[in-house]
Amino acid sequence: MEISKQHEKYENQLEILLNEMPSYVVEYVDAKQDIRSSITLFNYVRDYRDFFNWLITEGIAKCDRIKDIPPDVLSSITLDEARNYFKFLARKKFKVSGDETKQINPKTVNRHKSSLRSLFKYMTIEAELDNNEPYFHRNVMQKIEVTKVTETFNERAKNLTDKIFIGEKDLEFLDYIKGEYELSLSPSQFKYFKRDRERDISILSLFLGTGIRVNELSNLRIKDIDFTSKEISVIRKGNKKDTVSVTPSSLDDLKTYLSIRNERYKAGNNENEYVYLKLYKNEPKPLTNRAIENIVYKYTKSFDKRMSPHKLRHTYATNLAEQTNGDIPLIMSQLGHTSSDISLLYINTTREKARLAAEALDKRREKQ
Repeated sequence: MEISKQHEKYENQLEILLNEMPSYVVEYVDAKQDIRSSITLFNYVRDYRDFFNWLITEGIAKCDRIKDIPPDVLSSITLDEARNYFKFLARKKFKVSGDETKQINPKTVNRHKSSLRSLFKYMTIEAELDNNEPYFHRNVMQKIEVTKVTETFNERAKNLTDKIFIGEKDLEFLDYIKGEYELSLSPSQFKYFKRDRERDISILSLFLGTGIRVNELSNLRIKDIDFTSKEISVIRKGNKKDTVSVTPSSLDDLKTYLSIRNERYKAGNNENEYVYLKLYKNEPKPLTNRAIENIVYKYTKSFDKRMSPHKLRHTYATNLAEQTNGDIPLIMSQLGHTSSDISLLYINTTREKARLAAEALDKRREKQ
């Protein structure tokens, strides 16, 4: 099986990041590579870098480089020091745009806790040195509470409803891109839209007709398309191969794009070639995740509100839940979920809509 572009990208970034790390972090990553994805390990090691930098800044680690922090520093961290780090993290702000700032999401703080717990567990239990002992025995991170983010399914569903296309809005969106969108463009903008029209419509249509993730779309190859069975093969999280059903209209948009792909993007028909391309220095290159995200941002903002590919995935899932009367196994299979909890969110989204519809129906009594 091919390694996805995203998997390869994070493997390379992880390798670069490990050059800054102490040897025990390198050993930890080596021990975990068969059971954790490259993106998870990259995020974990990035969390370690933040933690180690804090240790140096606070004078807890008496060295100038992360690489030189010895295991003894981790074994002697007090509970107050560990808690102070997570307080520092929770209160940290980052710039959104202009003068607007936001605090780190509590879920992100929890991920930092989980990543450090994993490292400390490795160093206190799983690792075995030449003396048949772990690095140290005292695990201060075991005493750190993971604060559960309290949010009901109904609340999550309500928040989700505000951020996706509801009802027939997704169909209206595609009709807008195919018809009215070009009327808002300048001559120079229209030139590029005309060149990429079929490609961009196919991308938007495939998100809304399959519910796949952005990296699953960017890694799509010619051989992954089966028009006969109306399916595509994708690489899921953890580099697992899966098969996804495609709506007929999305397949039609894909066929239209493929009919102009070779001529317009100087592409070939090799089965291993990526489906979605751009011209870079007059050569065909696969679209990156970022480029695809920007395509979605541009068109959705012009139509209604700026949305990400993940919101189009949510839109598809909500529509699928409605059309199948909440068939959880089907939703899980189509979206590549390993837990039914996430799929249940889309059922709650439709229930929220049902509640609003019930209120509207009841207003008829007020007219009598």
